[in-house]
Amino acid sequence: MRRPKKKVYDYKQALRVDEKKRKSSKKKEDLTPKDEVKELFFSWFRKHHKIGQIMTKQDVVTNILTKLDSKQNKVLDVAMNELQESGFMEMLSDGVSLKLSEKGFNSL
Repeated sequence: MRRPKKKVYDYKQALRVDEKKRKSSKKKEDLTPKDEVKELFFSWFRKHHKIGQIMTKQDVVTNILTKLDSKQNKVLDVAMNELQESGFMEMLSDGVSLKLSEKGFNSL
């Protein structure tokens, strides 16, 4: 009886085949950490879409602060200041609660 021949595996050929199949993933639009923080605020206010909507301290903690990574945490104050200066939102007297302005409502 004849023994079947062993198949010789060409590793170099296998690598070339793998390289052809591998496609680069499409990169998402690269947002800076500051823009990512702003987008968190935009998304919350889009969900609660009313002029004068107030984002309480609890809302800020649960919807913004818990979702931040270290880079975003460093630029949180800068992003909030930019949103206030642009007129998107106003900070209330307690220093934590935020109010959606009419300009911010129109921009959503």
